[in-house]
Amino acid sequence: MAERAAIEHFDYLHLLAQVKQRVRLAQQRAIYSANDEMLRMYWDVGHLLSDAQKQIGWGNGALKRLSVDMRNDYPEIKGFSVRNCQCMIQFYNEYNQELTLPKDTLPNTQSPVAQLTEQNTQLSVAQLPKYNFTLPILHLPWTHNIILIQRVKDIKARYWYMVQSITGHWSKDYLADAIKQDYYKRHGALANNFDVALPQQEAEEVKSMLKDPYLFDMLTFKDKFDERDIELGLVKEVEKFLLEMGTGFAFMGRQYHLDVSGDDYYIDLLMYNTFMHRYMVIELKNTEFLPEYIGKLNFYCSAVDDILCREGDNKTIGLLLCRTKDKIKAEYALRDINKPIGVSDYEIGNMLPKDLRSSLPSIEDIERDLSEPTE
Repeated sequence: MAERAAIEHFDYLHLLAQVKQRVRLAQQRAIYSANDEMLRMYWDVGHLLSDAQKQIGWGNGALKRLSVDMRNDYPEIKGFSVRNCQCMIQFYNEYNQELTLPKDTLPNTQSPVAQLTEQNTQLSVAQLPKYNFTLPILHLPWTHNIILIQRVKDIKARYWYMVQSITGHWSKDYLADAIKQDYYKRHGALANNFDVALPQQEAEEVKSMLKDPYLFDMLTFKDKFDERDIELGLVKEVEKFLLEMGTGFAFMGRQYHLDVSGDDYYIDLLMYNTFMHRYMVIELKNTEFLPEYIGKLNFYCSAVDDILCREGDNKTIGLLLCRTKDKIKAEYALRDINKPIGVSDYEIGNMLPKDLRSSLPSIEDIERDLSEPTE
């Protein structure tokens, strides 16, 4: 009993989570090392092909011949289709120039060319948000890089998608869908009081993590539904729910019980973000926003701070999800609230156009996409 109590006091589950995280990081580094070398090869080949085109002026006929010869001589190596050779040229030409992000995005930026030729580029995935560099090209799979080059011309938006793809382990399909749904503009768009309720760095971190609206396309209802139906649907599809919520979220429970001064209270959904080290209380409303919803959410955040938070946890944040909201009314309701709270809309699957329904990745998709070449 004493040994068990000592283990519980030491917080064994926290230790186990740390060990697992370290193992996953080692696995990721091995994958990224191979990906790094492949991207350098594609960069160099793209350089050779681009220079040859400029000097000789040949067209796709030479690429077809090159593709056939490479497949004959190196049948075990994929990625030398005509299309992929064209992508190599595009890859080289795109980053063979200075691309500078706005100063408010990244201070002390470095050119993409310098990054590609820099030998010491193997940054820890867990540390990525803390580093200042221009574009994390070498940390992305080849297909991701090509999707971004072809579909995202705004360099600030491209950088954002790169970091999200890496930290969130986005598959190429999920990245393409995120671009189509304009996740870049959705993140940080919610009504909130984070700038006054949190230190500046924490406020920016939380705002970049949350979005407006949330698209719960895994939920479809034929008949009338209420908040309980939505809660049950999200719990049933918890993997997809966590992907929509973003990086680092863990699901703690539905109708999470709190005892406050002898009375029972139940939080709709409770989550914990392992990157931000803070709880998030989610209240779901199947109505438009009403100012009185904020008071209840503020109460829950205070209770979680006192009852659940441990040493090292940051302030609990609240997220109110409504069917619709008037942003001005929401900001008025939040103005004098001390707890950090955001208000966002949500949409469910049967109310979304078919072309906006996400193609969420499986674990197998994520692993395959880390090294898959474009054919």
